[in-house]
Amino acid sequence: MNDELLILKDLEVVYKTDFETVHAVNKINLTIHKGKTLGIVGETGAGKTTTALSILRLLPHTAKYKTGSIFFNDEDLIALPEREMLGIRGDKIAMIFQDPMTSLNPIMTVGSQIAEAILLHNSDMNSQDVQNKVDEVLRLVGISPDRKNDYPHQLSGGMKQRIVIAMALVCEPELLIADEPTTALDVTIQAQVLAMMRDLRDRLGTAMIMITHNLGIVAQICDDVAVMYAGEIIESGTMEEIFSGQNHHPYTTGLFGSLPDLSSLRSRLSPISGLMPDPTNLPEGCSFSPRCPKVMEICYTEKPKEYCFGTHCIKCHLFGS
Repeated sequence: MNDELLILKDLEVVYKTDFETVHAVNKINLTIHKGKTLGIVGETGAGKTTTALSILRLLPHTAKYKTGSIFFNDEDLIALPEREMLGIRGDKIAMIFQDPMTSLNPIMTVGSQIAEAILLHNSDMNSQDVQNKVDEVLRLVGISPDRKNDYPHQLSGGMKQRIVIAMALVCEPELLIADEPTTALDVTIQAQVLAMMRDLRDRLGTAMIMITHNLGIVAQICDDVAVMYAGEIIESGTMEEIFSGQNHHPYTTGLFGSLPDLSSLRSRLSPISGLMPDPTNLPEGCSFSPRCPKVMEICYTEKPKEYCFGTHCIKCHLFGS
């Protein structure tokens, strides 16, 4: 039985203006399996959000799909007419955006915003059924249905995030894309939201893409991991392979080195030196070569191939010999 829900093949996305071309996503390949969670990790500007917006075809007008395809249930989303994409967004594929403050309409009650999502894909539902569904999904995310007549400003940050999650889950999508859903929350509320999302995923069987720069979140909720740098997937594998495996891309090693470790006697963290390359002028060879502590001469002139050890794949010249 084929359990592949979403497949990105050689996806390349650029932002093109009259003055420059930004190479945001550079021929990435990803597979998301039904009922599983894929974590996409990397620094700010790595191309994570552009990848997510590409799947839903919500890119700004300056963006262009240069090459590649996005297959969802064996259907290429890039080739679909916009009318058909409207039926998929929010129904089959839903997204939790990064900041709940800007995701909610300040002049509509939260209940009416959830109801709007329901009616958009179920226009034949009567008003009582819609309200029952609103109450049901609010309970699902741990909010009393009595709060459905509240406006966003009357809710705390954690409750706003739960409302945004409720809006995304109300049509029971097959795929949920979460773009740093806990960034604006304190650690306690963050843990509660993550536990709730994990529970909902298990109960509803929803596949998830978790976009984050926090490796701790990845360890808690993800089955598979893709490490992204300068628009490329430079390492991918199961959660166990990324966190416990022997071989790693130097960038992945650097990400782990910049994490605090209570068992270590180090007095300082080990951040990755330098900055991510300018996406309008990427290095000729490996994109990480200007910052890499293990750089070789070939790294400056030749793009590394992908070397795989079972399901664990790394793009690095270190593993080519």
